[in-house]
This record gives sequence, C-alpha cells and structure tokens, in this order.
Amino acid sequence: MATDAVAQLADSLAKTQVTEGELSYKGQGRKFDNAQSVEEMVKEIQEFKGLQALRLEGNTYGVEAAQAIAKALETKSEFKYCYWSDMFTGRLRSEIPPALNSLGAALMTAGARLTVLDLSDNAFGPDGVKGIEKLLKSTACHTLQELRLNNCGMGIGGGKILAAALTECYKQSSSQGTPLGLKVFIAGRNRLENDGATALAQAFQLMGSLEEVHVPQNGINHPGVTALATAMQHNPQLRVLNLNDNTFTKKGAIAMAQALKHLRSVQVINFGDCLVRSEGAIAIAEAITEGLPILKELNLSFGEITGEAALLVAQSVEGKATLEKLDLNGNCLGEEGCDALREVMDGLNMGDLLGSLSDDEGEPEEDDEDDEDEEEDDYEEEEEEDDDVEEEDSSVNQVSSPLSVPRPPDASSFLCFPSPDKLLKLGTKRALLFEQQVDVADAGKTAEAFLKISSVYNEEDKDVKSAVLDSIDAILRKAFTNPSFQGYNFISSLLVMLGLLKSEDKVKPVRVVPGHLQALEYVVRQDYFPQDHIAVLEAFMSRHVQALESCSSARNILKATLEQVR
Repeated sequence: MATDAVAQLADSLAKTQVTEGELSYKGQGRKFDNAQSVEEMVKEIQEFKGLQALRLEGNTYGVEAAQAIAKALETKSEFKYCYWSDMFTGRLRSEIPPALNSLGAALMTAGARLTVLDLSDNAFGPDGVKGIEKLLKSTACHTLQELRLNNCGMGIGGGKILAAALTECYKQSSSQGTPLGLKVFIAGRNRLENDGATALAQAFQLMGSLEEVHVPQNGINHPGVTALATAMQHNPQLRVLNLNDNTFTKKGAIAMAQALKHLRSVQVINFGDCLVRSEGAIAIAEAITEGLPILKELNLSFGEITGEAALLVAQSVEGKATLEKLDLNGNCLGEEGCDALREVMDGLNMGDLLGSLSDDEGEPEEDDEDDEDEEEDDYEEEEEEDDDVEEEDSSVNQVSSPLSVPRPPDASSFLCFPSPDKLLKLGTKRALLFEQQVDVADAGKTAEAFLKISSVYNEEDKDVKSAVLDSIDAILRKAFTNPSFQGYNFISSLLVMLGLLKSEDKVKPVRVVPGHLQALEYVVRQDYFPQDHIAVLEAFMSRHVQALESCSSARNILKATLEQVR
C-alpha cells in the first residue's frame, strides 16, 4: 500500500505542475508513437486552465503523437514556456520537421506569446530548423527571451536559416513597436563554423539585447570569432560569453579583447580550449584591466599561454572584488611558471580563486641555439646584401647619369635601409616625414618603424640621439593619441619582433641592439604611453633570454625605469 502511494506521488510530481501554470512529463523515458498513446496527456493539457509551460523533455514523440498534443495546445493563449529538449530520440530525421511544424502552428493559432523555447538535444539538423522557421518569424516569438538549441546538429545551413528567421522576427516585431528582445542564446555543439556564426552575428548585432551567449564546440575560427566579437559590442547588457572549444588564435582573441573593452556588464567569460595563445591572452588581460568591473569568472584554460602572459592575466584581475574563479589550467607555464602564478594570486589575496594547474603542459621548448645562430647569420647576410644593392644602385647612377643631381633622402628609403647618416640627412622635418610615411593605424607597422628608427640610436652622438627620439616621439604620440589605435597589438608585435614572444605568424625577430631598449626606455616615460602596457613590458624584460644578453646594460636601465613609472 505504501509502495503504491509512493508510486502515485512520484507519478503525480512527474507529470503535473511543478511551478504555477506548468505541466510536466519530464524524464519519464516513454515512447509516444501515435494519438492513442498520448490520449491521457492530451486530456490533461485540455483540462489545465491557464497553462503557461509544458515539459515534454526526456521522452520520444512520433509525428501523430506531436500532432495530437498540438491540437490540445491550440486554445492555450497564455502559453509561454516550451521545454521540449530531447524529445525525438530514436526518431527518423524526416519525422522531426512535421512534428515541430504542427506544434509551432498550434502556438500561432493559440495566439501564444513565448518567453522560452528550448529544443536542445534533438539532433534535428538544418531540416529541423526549417520546422521551427515559421514559428520563429511569427508574432508568437516577438516576446521570446530565451532560445535554447544546444546540440541540435544545425550545421552551417541551419545556422543561416536560424539567423534569417531571427532577423525577420526582429524586423516584424520592431514594425509593431515591440522589438524582439532576446536575452539568452544557447547553441553549442551545432557545427555552425564560420559562415553559420557570421550569419548569426549579424542578427545579434541587430537585436542588441543579448545577456547570455553560449556557442561552444562549433568549429568557429578567427573570421567567425571576429564577427561575433563585433556583434557583442552592440549588446551592452551582455553578462555571459561562452565560446569554449572554438579556435580563436591571435586574430580572433585580439578582436574579442577589443569587444570586451566596450562591455561593462560581463560577469562570465569562457574562452577555454580556444587557442588564444600568449598574444591573445595579453590583449584580453589589458581589456580586463581597463574594464569589466563585475567580472566573476574567467576561463582561459588550454590556450597555449606561456608563463609571462599568464602572469599578466593574473595581474589584470587585481581589484576585481566580484571575482570567483580564474582558470588557467592546461597552458604552457612550466613548474616555475605555475609557482609564480600562485605567488602573484596569493599576493593579490586571491589565491583561493585560482583553479587547478594540474594539467599544465609545461614550458614550450626553446629554439636550439644553433637555429638562433643561423637566424643571426641570415640576418647579417641580408644586411650585407642590402648594402651591396645600395652600392650597385649608386655606381649605376654614377655611370649612367654622371651629371644628375643625387636624389634627396626620404623616409621610405631610411626605413628600408636604416643608417645614422640617412636619418640626419632627412633634416629638421624628419619627424613630419615619418608621420606621413608610417601608417599608425596598423600597430604592426608602427612597431616595425619604431625598431627601424631606434636601431640607429647612439648615446654618444647627440645629433643622432636627438633625431631618433624626435622621430619615434612623433610617430608614437600620434599613434597612442588615436582612439582606434590598438596599443596592446603594438606591444605584442614589438615583443614578437624582439624575439621575446612566440607568434603564430612566421615573423623573423630582429637582432636586438641597445638602441632598441634605450629608445623604449625613453618612450615609457612619456605621457602618451599607456600605464597598462608597463606591466607587460616589465614581465618580458625580466626574462632570461638570449635575445637580450648582448644588451644587458640597456635592459637593466629599462627595467629600473619600468619599476619607477609603474
């Protein structure tokens, strides 16, 4: 008797309202093939007054069963919540669209105004998206706040159909004075790839109302990530951003970092297993330093991030009173890097917020010294070839045009083959010439120009020293005072070119000379140089790397200055 009572209670709790206005058949594991199999359910739906939510998940429904349920929903005008995930297990792909079509049509007939539509874990592919296309475009979805389509196998085609439907819904609802205000979008494990993600990004940008976006495991690379980053900038209320297990690389990470600078409400960032790498991590760290005042969770795990970049990420969360977890597991810190990271977090009184580092991949292998020597030899050979070319050009000019006037020096010629003499011959307008020659909108080209000019720096020659500092001062002041200039990209490019940071791009480092560091020491003391970049430079200048061994005195002076201005 007691057993029967317990069974009845369990059955009652499973299929009746859990909250006001809700009827639930969740997780019963039943198979409903035809109208007869759902007769009891249909009756309960018909008799349920004020039905607002129906939970069908965890069972499997055939076309006839779905049509019978749909018929019962046609009179439910107060209906708001569709919890219909995992309801087609074992069904043919061809059965799902008509089943969804009938359910959607019923909601439109009823005049329902949906708040939640959850069709996750149904693996219905692009055809399934077609099955809800009419519903998404209808007035029933003008009030939609949560759309959950996790693990549905939509693919690129389904993503494009979904994006078009959401766009149409937004336009139609806007024309009626009540624009679609979707807050939560979940579509993980759908193989959206770049094209699907880009299409959805356009819809997201149009809506501008999103608070949570979850699109993990979708095979999205940097073009799709960049499109999503642009869209996120137009959603100022965004709180949760989950792109776990996609592939950012440097380009995508920098684009996402730029987007984060425009957002103040973000609480959770999950870029784990996204291959953000060190350059991307540095960019994200700077974005966090500048903003994100209520950040709670930051996941940059398994991203091929090195120790120095990880330390900058740790330093970026200083003062984030709401932080609950920082996950940097599975990166390339090495034992010493892990210890240093824990030390930094302990120093910030945030040691308990740092996640496990048990899956750290260890420090990346340094290039063999022989390889570095070969690179230096190649660099020297290139310089010799450049000198030979200049000499040949000069002799040709002398033979062919003995009476011709020598061509006046210009900034482009200097940047191709820098020399102190050429710099001085540019005259008093050299700073203006460099400003005109260097495209400061391109952070990489700006960094390259800085290294070319500073390579001829000479502390003993006052004229050359003054010419170098005036020139780089003009270029960098113009760059850093430009609101669109990506300063973290400049620093990242500079570190790569100096051989202090590995890049996914095949960039051949320059041979570091004291002038590079001496000029940089001057720059960091100027008012236009952002304070946020000081910690980045300090971390990398503290490394014991072969590239800086020949400039130990200049490096020590730069390190001391960085400590003073920090």
